[in-house]
Amino acid sequence: MKTYEVIVVGAGQAGLAMGYYLVKKGISCLLIDKHKRIGDVWRERYDSLVLFTPRKQSDLPGLPFPGERSGLPAKDEVADYLERYAAHHSLPIQLDTEVQTLIPTGSGYRVETSDGTYSARQIVIATGPFQVPNIPLMHTQAADDIVQLHTAHYKNETQLQDGPVLVVGSGNSGAQIAAELASHRTVYLSMGQKRMFLPRSLFGKPMFWYFQATGLLTAPITSSLGKWLQSKPDPIFGYRRELRKWEKAGTLQLKERTVALSGRTAVFADGSRTDIANVIWSTGFYSRYDWIKVPGVLDPKGQPLHTRGVSPVKGIYFLGLPWQYRRSSALLGGVGLDAAYLIDRICNY
Repeated sequence: MKTYEVIVVGAGQAGLAMGYYLVKKGISCLLIDKHKRIGDVWRERYDSLVLFTPRKQSDLPGLPFPGERSGLPAKDEVADYLERYAAHHSLPIQLDTEVQTLIPTGSGYRVETSDGTYSARQIVIATGPFQVPNIPLMHTQAADDIVQLHTAHYKNETQLQDGPVLVVGSGNSGAQIAAELASHRTVYLSMGQKRMFLPRSLFGKPMFWYFQATGLLTAPITSSLGKWLQSKPDPIFGYRRELRKWEKAGTLQLKERTVALSGRTAVFADGSRTDIANVIWSTGFYSRYDWIKVPGVLDPKGQPLHTRGVSPVKGIYFLGLPWQYRRSSALLGGVGLDAAYLIDRICNY
């Protein structure tokens, strides 16, 4: 059984940032990831996905994101950057390996995987927030011939059949997909909560430049500003003009929350109904930690207990969680700050 000082579970942007600091400090470590290739979690997303954060604010520590710095990178650019990052820093990574169980031992932890067992004194859990697609139970009430896809599995329009598309979810992905499809087919965008629409740029600067300059990205969760921001739904960046255009053209209708599906009919919170042929669920993800068999690491709902990523159980850390400490904690350009905080705790363990 191979033994390390630190094992990092997950080699996405959070795991890679952690690996950078571990290698830099000369700490024996291994990053374990279930994907066959670094960046696959991005490559597998829908074809037209573009980040709403510019390249300048998408840097991981130790390697700038290449390309026009104020521009918005496409998802395959992100995937290639992560792969290049791992190679550039010679990070020790084992791919195509799924962690199945984490068990405490007398000297640390045992990590049982699909490719053998490992041990480490300390564990960093960097599996990210986008683990399991969240699909409402109502999907089972739709007719069998309705095409249903979560955004985790939607690639492009060729997966859909002819007929109207219902996009369920009011986030950035739902708005982008709805705007694209409404250019030439009937789309219903069901928004369960009101969202603020913000432009991608203002006066020639990306919106995230303003967020950085005003402290919105870095306000800690313990501050009044941080608490206020966390209580608000994330805004939608861009697409307002496109959505309004297709609304006026009659190919897009904004609908209230979807409350039921019945055969080929969708029912909304205001009592209105419409016939559909396709459903795209832009309803987010949930995290799954049932493989962690360490008492005290998770709360009664199965979610991490932590303070700035530090578990109350010694030697356990989390990285890449939404609002782990600040708004940017789960963003590509923000995980490095949290990784830098954790490396000091790891070194002093």
